[in-house]
Amino acid sequence: MALKAETFRKLLRYLSLVPRRRWLDTLLLFVGVLGPLYLFGELAEEVLEKEPFAIDQPILLFMKENATPLLDRAMVFMSEIGSIRVLGPCALLIAVVFIIRQQWARLVYWVLGFGGAILLNMGAKQLFSRTRPDLWISIAPETSYSFPSGHSMQSMAFVAALLMLAWHRPSMRPWILPGALFVALVGTSRVYLGVHFPTDVLAGWTAALAWCVGLAFVLRRRLSSERGMGSLKRPR
Repeated sequence: MALKAETFRKLLRYLSLVPRRRWLDTLLLFVGVLGPLYLFGELAEEVLEKEPFAIDQPILLFMKENATPLLDRAMVFMSEIGSIRVLGPCALLIAVVFIIRQQWARLVYWVLGFGGAILLNMGAKQLFSRTRPDLWISIAPETSYSFPSGHSMQSMAFVAALLMLAWHRPSMRPWILPGALFVALVGTSRVYLGVHFPTDVLAGWTAALAWCVGLAFVLRRRLSSERGMGSLKRPR
């Protein structure tokens, strides 16, 4: 017992010496990469096996039963805001800002984070080839494959990548909640419109989050080497 107590004390002493930043990094790695990857893997396995999800149809039917003309317009609007037609030009503008300010590490991360998520989504759709819901005729129909949701994935990638770049700026952290709300509304709109299963949306969110956070860990040294990491530099 004495030996075990001494071992436990040594372990606590060692843990107390671990820098606080290491704990935060470990937490971010788990919440932002490992957890989402596990959930995406569970969803993907069931989709590959053509297994239905118990939550999908009830949520879809609930959305349909509570549809109103006002909600129709609001959800079509949110779906459009989360489309590549809107997010694409916004992402390009942000990339141009990084080029003007010669923030090359940020540019590389941004292009890989947002652009990579789009490419991953395209590949995943072809791999899983899941057909879209057909419970009713949508007011905003889609013809491509369903899993994972492209709108959900690209909106999450857009917000997550921006937050990763601005993480060390305390003034930017209040934007986490509006960003999360935007992502949630875009995903909800896709289910409301009947063009995605809820699990498509969940898969899009988890895949994009894991990709952007994981990429930030891979490129962290290059990002850190740029002066004023987490804040934009003035143009020269």
